[in-house]
Order: sequence, then C-alpha cells, then structure tokens
Amino acid sequence: MSTDYLKRILTSKVYDVAVETPLELAPQTSARAGNTILLKREDTQAVFSFKLRGAYNKMAHLPRAVLAKGVIAASAGNHAQGVALSAQRLGCRAVIVMPTTTPQVKIDAVRRFGGEVVLRGDSFSDAYAHALTLEKKHRLTFVHPFDDPDVIAGQGTIGMEILRQHAGPIDAIFVAIGGGGLISGIAAYVKQLRPEIRIIGVQTFDSDAMFKSVQAGRRITLSDVGLFSDGTAVKQVGVETFRLAREYVDDYVLVDTDSICAAIKDVFQDTRSVLEPAGALALAGAKQYALDHKLKGNTLIAIACGANMNFDRLRFVAERADVGEDREAVFAVTLPEERGSFRAFCELVGNRNVTEFNYRISDSRLAHVFVGIQVSNSGEPDRIAANFRKHGFDTIDLTHNEMAKTHLRHMVGGRSALARDELLYRFEFPERPGALMRFLNSMKPDWNISLFHYRNQGADYGQVLIGMQVPAGNKKAFRDFLAEVGYQHWNETKNPAYRLFL
Repeated sequence: MSTDYLKRILTSKVYDVAVETPLELAPQTSARAGNTILLKREDTQAVFSFKLRGAYNKMAHLPRAVLAKGVIAASAGNHAQGVALSAQRLGCRAVIVMPTTTPQVKIDAVRRFGGEVVLRGDSFSDAYAHALTLEKKHRLTFVHPFDDPDVIAGQGTIGMEILRQHAGPIDAIFVAIGGGGLISGIAAYVKQLRPEIRIIGVQTFDSDAMFKSVQAGRRITLSDVGLFSDGTAVKQVGVETFRLAREYVDDYVLVDTDSICAAIKDVFQDTRSVLEPAGALALAGAKQYALDHKLKGNTLIAIACGANMNFDRLRFVAERADVGEDREAVFAVTLPEERGSFRAFCELVGNRNVTEFNYRISDSRLAHVFVGIQVSNSGEPDRIAANFRKHGFDTIDLTHNEMAKTHLRHMVGGRSALARDELLYRFEFPERPGALMRFLNSMKPDWNISLFHYRNQGADYGQVLIGMQVPAGNKKAFRDFLAEVGYQHWNETKNPAYRLFL
C-alpha cells in the first residue's frame, strides 16, 4: 500500500489546475525562533488553499461516463471551492451541500466557480447526510474532503514539491490536521524517500481528533470541536488517514487560539499575506515545538495551507496576537481603596507600556483593576505578578483565561446584589438568524438572564457570555436545558475573574 501511494502521488494529475507553490524563507520569524523556518505557500493556489489538489486528482481519475453524471461534496469551506473549480475545468456538474450557517462570502465563491449550492442543516454533519442522500438520488459521485486515496495522493504532491525544492537538510515538516488528508499525503511521500525527516501534526487543543485517536489506538469521535480554526474543526478523522498517520507521523503538537493569531501576524510581517487560522496552524505548531524541545539551528517547514480569511475576523486576530507571541500579559490586581495606592501600583508598572486598564468603583475597601501590560517574553508575566504581590497587591494572571480575554475586558458594571443564584456560562453560537431565540425559548420562564455579553468577531460563530439566575432546585432541569440547546459551552461560575469583577 505504501509504494502504491508513491506511485499515486507521482502520477497525480493536479497540475492541470494547481500550480507548484513557492517554498519561502520567513526571515523575521526565523530570526525570532532561532531556526530556519520555511513556508510552503499553498495559500497562493487559485482557491487560496491546497484543497484544489486532492479534489481535482480524485475527479480527473473518474471514468468519463461517471464524471459526466456529475459530482457532489459536502463542505462549508475550501474543499467546496476546490471541487467547484475542478468541475469547471473538467466540464462537469458539481453540487455542493453547505450548512445554512455558511457565510455568504463562501457561498458566493462556490457559485463563482459554477458550483450548484444546496443549503441544508445547521452543521457539517447535516450537510454531509443530505449530500449522501442526493448522491444516490441523482447518481452523482461523492468527492470526500480527506478520506479517499486519490484525494490523499493529490495532497501528497506538496511533499513531492518540498523535496524537489529543498535538497538540503530538513529536520521537520509541520502540517495542520483536520480530517488528516493533507498530512497523510505528505507523510506517505516524504517518509518513502527521506525517512529521517520528522513529520509533525498540528492541532488545536479543542479540535484534536487525530491526536486523541492515535493515543487511543482507534478513531475517536469528539463530542464538540472548537471553531476558531474552522478549516480543521473535524470531529472524527478518516479511516485511511488514521491508518497512514499511525504509520508515518512522528509526533503531534497542540496549540491554542492565541498562538494561531500570533502565527497569522508572523506570516503577515514576513510576506504581507493574511492566512486563515487553519492556514497558520502549522507555523504556530512549529514555533511551539521548537520552544518545547529547545530546538536551535534546525530547518523547519510549515505548510501555509489556506488564506480564505473573513476580513471582519482580523479584529479578533489583531487583539489576541500580542498575547500569542508573549507580548502582552493580562492581570486582575486588587488595590486598597485609599489615597496613594493607585500611584504606588503605577510605580510598580514602571516604564512598561500599559495596553489596557479597566476599573469601576464597587467597594469602599478594595478596588479590582483589569490591566494589560506589554511584555518581552513568556517568563515576564510571572515576574510582574510576583512583584505586585510582594508589594501587597493581590494579583491573578489572566493571560491564558479565555473568558477574561474574550468577554471581561469589554464589560463594565461590576457586581450586583440582585444577581442571586447566578450561574455563568460561556457559549459558542452559530452565527445565523434565530440562534439566540432558540436559546431563549429553551430556557424555563422563571430563569432570569442577569448578565449578557456578545461581540461579533467576524467568525462563523458568536461567543456569548451569559449569567442566568437558576434556583438551587433547578440544577437538573438546567443540565437538561444545556443538552437540549446543543451549543458548545463552558461553566465559568468558578472563574476567578468572574468572582473579582462581575
């Protein structure tokens, strides 16, 4: 089977529609990391993503009579555009089933390539199920986004190009993983010819289906996936991609949202291009892996696999990038409400740049301030917090507190004596009409909303912080409500930032 993939990749037909993308040095990022970091620029393809390779290779290998009947795919993103453009070049019909939550910009992109868009369901799973129904009904051929040997082989041509473009030593290639098609193809080729090159898979902490599956020795289905890196938000990897990953992938690294935002900024500074979160995932992983393993002087390649970024989302990315590259720390600091304490606190901050300062009087004895401070490295927040505490100011480091960074920093108002029996939950809502009303209609009428914060960040989903007054005897009913509404959620009731400020 291994040599079969080598032959499949060498005989792939991707270059009828795809281009050989550059392998470029990222000079500023390399200098900061102490390693040579090269970017494989798949964001420069016609659909701004590598997905074109696998989709076209699959379709180009179909018998002419089968192709004439048309193809179908389920996708809300880059695979949809790859299938649509491939169908346009091959002169066949392409039906793309997309969730109703898909942003209009992605729907328009598919239609621009001649794809027939069918909107069905709230999630990819709904769209996928409907696509399988239409496949049988209209005798179309399903083009899977990752779990297909021809799709995997198409993506594997990236590995072939890398070895041709860089004959010198390569220590590791970092690849983002969603369903596993990209890393399976690259690894199946590279490990045949240069087995000494380490293949490292990169996933987010909240979408790590491949990592968990490899650990367990079987395919794991995640109950929820984080949606920031939407291009890799897959609940279950493929059968074939799992087999290939177990055979060829050397290691895995998990990263968070802030690290991805920092990597997007890195690529922009080096290339003036803006990657989507999934596109920057490999670079975030390369930086984290080099830090964790104290790598110096290595040659590391990161696949910049996509650039279909929603422009409105850049607000969020810019806001979080400094935290991701250890340039901003966020603290909750308690000051005595007495003359001179604020001046004393500012003297401790010293010449450091204050990026944010939020305060509202709420207590006659103590003041809680939310402060952001510019830092120069990952160890500095600990030293700053220790210095504050040394001088009598209780301090909590909120730099990695998701609720504080996403919601609290935008909120005012302080505590309320009226908020009895309050539970605080953070939710991810799909960005579509009716999402909030569905939530409200599922609530019991005697549960009062005591706190609410939502901020549109240009994504396919909304992040919402809600305080609800739920009497002690209603806890089971509340758990049932959470299960019924079905939105991903986190209980923040015991979050120290909530206790201090809200």
